[in-house]
Amino acid sequence: MNKKVVIITGASSGIGKALAEEYSFSGASVVMAEKNRERLEKTSNYLKDKACDVLPVITDVSKENDCKNLILETIDKYGRIDILINNAGISMRALFEDLDLKVIKQLMDINFWGTVYCTKYALPYLLESKGTIVGVSSIAGYKGLPGRTGYSASKFAIQGFLETIRIENLKKGLHVLIACPGFTSTNIRNSALSKDGSQQGESPRDEDKMMTPEEVARHIRHAVDKRKRTLILTSQGKLTILLNKFFPKLIDKMVYKHMAKEPDSPFK
Repeated sequence: MNKKVVIITGASSGIGKALAEEYSFSGASVVMAEKNRERLEKTSNYLKDKACDVLPVITDVSKENDCKNLILETIDKYGRIDILINNAGISMRALFEDLDLKVIKQLMDINFWGTVYCTKYALPYLLESKGTIVGVSSIAGYKGLPGRTGYSASKFAIQGFLETIRIENLKKGLHVLIACPGFTSTNIRNSALSKDGSQQGESPRDEDKMMTPEEVARHIRHAVDKRKRTLILTSQGKLTILLNKFFPKLIDKMVYKHMAKEPDSPFK
């Protein structure tokens, strides 16, 4: 990875932080995009202390100008981009009938538009390097999850967007990876939005039974190295996607029952 330049959004916690460490320790130059200044400084300083080459850039991916600035600062320092990992994201948990519509807008602004903005401004440089675009999606991008209307909608949108980008650039050497980690032990559920837009707080799921961010980061890097089209992690995720192709009505019921078992589920 020497001399490779990797941009990671949402790079100071969870999967993003693990990816920043994975690529930094392998010798890449890592541009860390994050809107929380305190978390960004803490993570980037840790990596700098390890003699890693990192460039922290305060970035709110829901703002187009922030995403444009992220790419310009990267090019100004390194002159190239090899990998763009669109990882920044937020989740939600509430029934649609109870949901304030501003919650869905916020999810689309961060999850979908953040991916669009960063990809738009990075694309010319990625075409030049025949590089890689990664979208960190979810099984929720294949199957609608009850209580997560905004989240599923944003992930379906990301996958449709990136699939189109892949096809448009089939003859230009661009690699596009759609990565779906499944349930991962990260902060995304603690910071998930409730029906009124407030954070839900404590995660309703058992974190001990989930894949760690470090495991996910290793899988994503391997998939990038192999230039894979898709990455579906966890056997549960793979089985859900497979069975949904042939038995969608059955999977509707199974998904409903599975999600209804969550503590304080908004539906039963």
